[in-house]
Amino acid sequence: MNIRRLTTPLSEEDAGSLRVGDFVLLNGMLVTGRDRVHKFLFSEKPDSKSIPFELKGAVLYHCGPIIKKEGQGYRLIAGGPTTSQRVEMYEWWVIKEYGLKGIIGKGGMGEKTLRALREEGCVYLHTISGAAVYLADRITRVVDGWKIEEFGEPEAMWLIEVEDFPAIVTMDAHGNSLHEVINEKSMRVYKELIQKQ
Repeated sequence: MNIRRLTTPLSEEDAGSLRVGDFVLLNGMLVTGRDRVHKFLFSEKPDSKSIPFELKGAVLYHCGPIIKKEGQGYRLIAGGPTTSQRVEMYEWWVIKEYGLKGIIGKGGMGEKTLRALREEGCVYLHTISGAAVYLADRITRVVDGWKIEEFGEPEAMWLIEVEDFPAIVTMDAHGNSLHEVINEKSMRVYKELIQKQ
């Protein structure tokens, strides 16, 4: 297994050097975004200057974290991935419009996103489902949040700092998708099983 340590923001070269199956340990800043953030970006189309976090080269984490306010700041208590397919209708556009170079989530994404990954030099990384507390331990700091009052804490966009945040490349910038391979193989096995009956 190829293990890569990368620091955000990612360059197009960073994203292009990754292949399906590569194990990645991310360091630096991630931004979170779930349904409300994606819908807002797609429908309202705010320019980059009105978003308080730099999205060019950023890695966007599909996560609705459990956050606790502590004094003047915040602490992330649980931060597991949410199902990425929920934002398939928006993600291709968000990647192109804001220059993202990485997406983290679970379950993979569809054809539109795969095409955007290839065209824009971006990768999709799958992280550990069911390990929200473990992943929260890889988050060293909550820097700030955006749209907290309007969207609520889980749906807000958060800027978080991570150390050795684990993920595996399942969709790369070369048009490869582990999810497609698994789906095709599963359907083949399923059809073989049905024919045997």
